[in-house]
Formats: sequence, C-alpha cells, structure tokens
Amino acid sequence: MRVRIVLGVVLAAALLFGLGALVGRPSGGAPAAVESSRPPATSRLVATIAAQQERLRRVPGDWTAWAALGEAYLEQSRVSADPAYYPKAEGALRKSLEVRPDGNAAALAGLGALANARHDFAAARDLAGQALAVNAWSDTAYGVLADAETQLGHPDAATAAVQRMLDLRPGLASYTRGSYDLEQHGKRAEAVALMTQALASATEPADVAFCHQHLGSLAWAAGDLATAARHVSLGLAADAGTVGLWQLKARLDTALGDLDAALADLEKVVARTPTVDALLDQARLLRVAGKDPGPALGLARAAHALFTANGGTDDLGAAALALAAGDATAAARFAIAEWDRRQFGEVADMVAWTLLSAGDPAAALPFARHANALGQVDATLAYHYGMVAFALGDRETALVQLRLALALNPKFSPVDAPIAVRTLATLES
Repeated sequence: MRVRIVLGVVLAAALLFGLGALVGRPSGGAPAAVESSRPPATSRLVATIAAQQERLRRVPGDWTAWAALGEAYLEQSRVSADPAYYPKAEGALRKSLEVRPDGNAAALAGLGALANARHDFAAARDLAGQALAVNAWSDTAYGVLADAETQLGHPDAATAAVQRMLDLRPGLASYTRGSYDLEQHGKRAEAVALMTQALASATEPADVAFCHQHLGSLAWAAGDLATAARHVSLGLAADAGTVGLWQLKARLDTALGDLDAALADLEKVVARTPTVDALLDQARLLRVAGKDPGPALGLARAAHALFTANGGTDDLGAAALALAAGDATAAARFAIAEWDRRQFGEVADMVAWTLLSAGDPAAALPFARHANALGQVDATLAYHYGMVAFALGDRETALVQLRLALALNPKFSPVDAPIAVRTLATLES
C-alpha cells in the first residue's frame, strides 16, 4: 500500500517503518524544512564517530566509512547546535568522493544534506540530483531534494520528491516530510493523520517525542491549546531532552500568562541548543516580561556569526536580528537578499513584515500575498497580511485576515495578538 500526499489523502497501512536522512531546520523564523527525526542519544552518536574513525585508521580507503563519518559529524552539529562540525563533515564527505569519485551516492547525498544545513538550497538540489543519477532508488537523496525544493519555493517539485520518498521507504523520515508538505498546503487534518502514523511507527523515545512535538505544533497552530499541552506532556515523558517540546511549552505557558515558567522553558532550550531562533524567542519574551533582552540578543548575534563563519548563509536570521534591534530598513534589506536566493513562503512573510515595519506597505503587499498563496493556515501569516492591508486602507482584506488570525489562535503572540484585537476593534467600530 502507498501513502499518497499529492491529493492530500492519507492511507492507513500496516508497514514496517524505517529512518532516513536527518536534515535540520534553517534558523530564523517559522519552521522551514521539517526535521526527519530527532537525533539519536549523544552517547550513541559519539560512539558512532569513534567507531568510524577507528575503522578509517585501519582501512583509510574505505569510502563508505568516510561518508558515514561525514554524516555523523553533520548530525553532531545538529544535536549540539554547533556549526563548527560543518567543515569536519564536508572534509569527510569530500574524502569519500576522492576515494571513490564514481558511483558514490552516499557522499553526494551527504553533501546535499550539508548544503541544506548551510542554507545553500540550490547546491543541495543539484547534489541530490547527482546522487539520484547514481542511485535512482535513494530515499535519502529524495529527502535532501524535497527539503531543498521546499526552501527554493518549488512546492510541486517538493511534493513530488516527498511522494517518491514515501513510495521508496515509508517511515519517520518520509512521513514527517509528507506531513509538513500537507501543512504547507493548508491540509491540516491530513498532516495530523500522517504525523499520527509516524507516531505509531516510532519505537525510540526520541522519535516518539519528536512526533508529539509536531502534533503539538499542529494543534497550537489551530488554537487547540489543550491538545498541544497533551502532546507536550506525552513528548516530554518520552524524552525530556527534546528542545522543540520546551519551545512549544514556552508558548503554552506564555498563552496562560505564566511568563516565569515560559522563560524557564526557554532557558532549557538555549542551554542545550543556543540557536538564533531560540535566543531571539528568549529575547522577545524577556522584553515582554519587562526584563533586559540584551544578553540574549548578544548571544543570538554570536550564534549567527558562528553559523556564517562555518559556511552558512542566513540573511533571514540577519533580518530577524536587525528587526529585534529596531533597524527595520536593514532588516528589509537582509530579507530581500534572502528572497533573491529562495522564494519560500516564510521568506516572503519576513520581507512583507520588514517592509511594513520600514514604512512601505505598498512594497510589502505582493510579498504578503505570496506568503499566503500556497494555502498554509497560520495565525502569524494572516496577522502580517492583515496589518499590511490595514496600512494600505484595504478594510475588507484587513478584516478577513485579522479575524482569521484570531480565530485560528487568539494567543498566537503575546505582543501581536493584542495589537490584532485593537486593530480589529478599530475596523469594526
């Protein structure tokens, strides 16, 4: 039996599930490329790296071991949120290609995954294509391709790649990508059903927690805070080290008005994975709580610098940092630079918001429309579109979008939701 996502239909099937490539999520905003599963326990990953290193000391010409070592280094970078592992991963993967330049789909797919992690999505797409030219049955390469096409703003190509991955190897890696693809197209019920299948397949505690994290996020996006809280509780019971669950818990605690608990949640996140995203979340909440966001913003800038120093490109993160610093003009410039590289909805939304913040709602409008064009139902996207329309005097669109944002999740942001309520009241008066 096959799982079809092209038409948004999820078929239940009794299947043996497997894991595919692990590809991280770009920093700077809403989820962009879904992670295929949570990382294995750090101790097991360290043991894998040590075993491959020992193998290569004994057999330095083992191209498969070089590829496996490169993949393990890349995974270590994601586990630790340390991009300093990127050069190590690249070195090992390129050594694998040097030893075996022909017929080495594993190294090509690994380099593609590394390119995705560095946000070089065009290179990732090309490398995935090269890997598939060697091995047309590589579900790993299709996963790399799906992530790249998603980020480049090619939804049809992304869906086709995910579908092929599902056909080749139904499992956590393909099911989570399929769920994300459905979510991007506004098919929330189907996305939940497919992620529920992934949960039914999960046996490792970290994988169980990962699935609960994404089911909780889907519930949060729909304003179902009780279901989101249930998934957070179940996920943390499976693996309390899953930082995404603590980030979601922080949102829930904020929605309940418990800012101290939310800040404690985020402290757990940044202590383990000090990414630009997490640190900006912390800075925003500190500001809401009337506390100094400066140290968190400083660490966010340092995290961004570390990412770029190790081959990453993240103008979306730079835009978010500039916006947090109050420089909307610079933020818009960075966001547009990111848009020039990839026409993804998340990027369009950031361009729209920064242009509006910089006082140019007319320029923001086409980007706000693009961010909502695919059909993803998201309160923040609707809020941004509504505020752009309000600034332009388009009362009808502003009413529709702001009502949608608040209907989806009236607690979507401790700052923006109250503004949406006040603006809507003005429009309705």
